[in-house]
Amino acid sequence: MLLALLIELALLRLGFWQLARGREKQEQLAQVTEVLDGRRGIALADMEMASRRIEWAEGLLHFPHGPLLMLDNQRRGNLVGVSVYQAAERVDGSALLVDLGWLPVAGDRQLPKPRPLAGKIHVQGLLMPPPSMGFAMGPAISEQPDGNLLLTRLDIRALAARRNQRFAERVLRLDPQLALGFRRDLAIQTNTLTPEKHRGYAMQWFGLAAAFAVLCFGYWFRKKNGNR
Repeated sequence: MLLALLIELALLRLGFWQLARGREKQEQLAQVTEVLDGRRGIALADMEMASRRIEWAEGLLHFPHGPLLMLDNQRRGNLVGVSVYQAAERVDGSALLVDLGWLPVAGDRQLPKPRPLAGKIHVQGLLMPPPSMGFAMGPAISEQPDGNLLLTRLDIRALAARRNQRFAERVLRLDPQLALGFRRDLAIQTNTLTPEKHRGYAMQWFGLAAAFAVLCFGYWFRKKNGNR
């Protein structure tokens, strides 16, 4: 009975977790819509490094010579590729990851060799938390022969430790209207579950919990009658 109770609680917990994730993503979509409707930007020089709010921002960034970061297994429609990021510096020397856009990866897994931005550039875009890391398995960063870094997940803290530099807790997704970078848009949650799918999975977990409860009750009832 104790084991059955633990299993039942685990199933219910998974269902409520999926509901919570669905609410979080629904709230994120609402925030992005509100920000993009107004586009009243903050200055990148004044942004809070530890904040994870969604905001529109603009200002001057310095793009020093350094490796590009390519986040692997990013889908765009039916194609699979990489999201390309580059570290840029604010006037105080602190760093910010800039999302330059998406590039396809060929079937032979030969990674693209994009050209990084260089010098001081005035940019604008959407400041938002980095993509979810999911379950962290294996190393997050692997260096490629050309010096660029291939990422299995965007772990800003690991990157900051590797570069010995302070990084903002958000990334800047460049305005698609800027003549910079690669294929991109401001659509979010393109490589993750939508709120609707989270709610659907929650109903599945609750359904399993209900079925398991009925099964346990039936077993207990039959065992009780057998003992009599």
